[in-house]
Amino acid sequence: MTPSRTPPPEPPARRWRDPGPQLRYDVVIVGAGGHGLATAYYLARDHDIRNVAVLERGWPAGGSTARNTAIIRTAHRGEQRAAFHDHALRLWERLPAELEHEFLLGRPGVLDLAHTEQEVRDSRRRVFADELDGVDAEWVTPEEIAEICPVLDLSRDVRYPVLGATYHRRGGIAEHDHVAWAFARRAGELGVHLVPGCEVTGFLTAGDRVTGVRTARGPISAGRVALAVGARTTSLTDALGLRVPVQSHPLQALVSEPLEPVHPCAVLSRHAHVHCSQARGGELVLGAGVDAQDGRQDPVHAVERRLAAALELFPIFANAHVVRTWAGTADVTPDASPIIGPTPYENLFLNCGWGTGGFAATPGAGWVYAHTIATGRPHPLNEPFGLERFTTGALVDEPGATAVAR
Repeated sequence: MTPSRTPPPEPPARRWRDPGPQLRYDVVIVGAGGHGLATAYYLARDHDIRNVAVLERGWPAGGSTARNTAIIRTAHRGEQRAAFHDHALRLWERLPAELEHEFLLGRPGVLDLAHTEQEVRDSRRRVFADELDGVDAEWVTPEEIAEICPVLDLSRDVRYPVLGATYHRRGGIAEHDHVAWAFARRAGELGVHLVPGCEVTGFLTAGDRVTGVRTARGPISAGRVALAVGARTTSLTDALGLRVPVQSHPLQALVSEPLEPVHPCAVLSRHAHVHCSQARGGELVLGAGVDAQDGRQDPVHAVERRLAAALELFPIFANAHVVRTWAGTADVTPDASPIIGPTPYENLFLNCGWGTGGFAATPGAGWVYAHTIATGRPHPLNEPFGLERFTTGALVDEPGATAVAR
């Protein structure tokens, strides 16, 4: 007698369609990371532009979107950048309900530490500037920090004495894969085509006008082409002779074994060049700003410095074990602010240069990029971040504005 077998479970429903590329679209977005997918969603939802393709050489969210430490906050010196990130944070707050998807959005707050008197002055100035711009931020003393994050070493006779911090109560952490999947699913439901395994290798042009893209799966015509490929931007724009002032740097992250949940918020230290938070599963997540060298992987000594700094701040974790690391690539401009807007080529748009702040900006970047593509002109929120500022001199100077140096 043949034994009965339990039938295999039904495969899960696909979150989005994979229709394959058509010959022509109204808009082609190159890059299916968080920014590209958010842009497609807002194009379809807010501007009723649905004949859109998001082309990705690998798989959705397989690049920098999944290679960061997923911290969401607004903490910037200039009013332009602060306004932009505050808008993004307001979008974050309603996105899980709007997209009907659980982001595992935690709101533990974010502490930016100050270790020297000069950093105290700089940090308090940032808080005052944020308050004037209507962005919620506050300065907290070591005594208040002890209440917010008891596991932080606040001793005065240590390498990195904590003299205070800026505190962003609305800051937090989101699950980056879930964010990308949610945007992809909703965009797909609105008619957007998501095409993985379709590397863009060049452009179709007519004079100074871009008319489409060349891909590994054949040419695709487009009314407008929008790049959202981060560190790969210059590999595409160089083919047009379009100089984009972006450099790429490695961005390393480390994860520990699961530990008891004792680290209540995200803590960042520019001086120590490290930041640390604890994931829902108990893992410590450590990262830092970009390093000066090029490449995708930090050297071992850079990782060792990061761990040493983290243990100076959190000696309670001295016996924790690092179980995995990963490296992403951060694209950085000379003024450490993004480029998001039109280019000298008609119908070609850029979104790049976010440094370490790209994930936090995801919904805001997608929202203003969609507006720019749909209308052909920047929204007031991204108007200061145009490519032309590098020739006019109207730079948006942000180095040192956040707690982790870019």
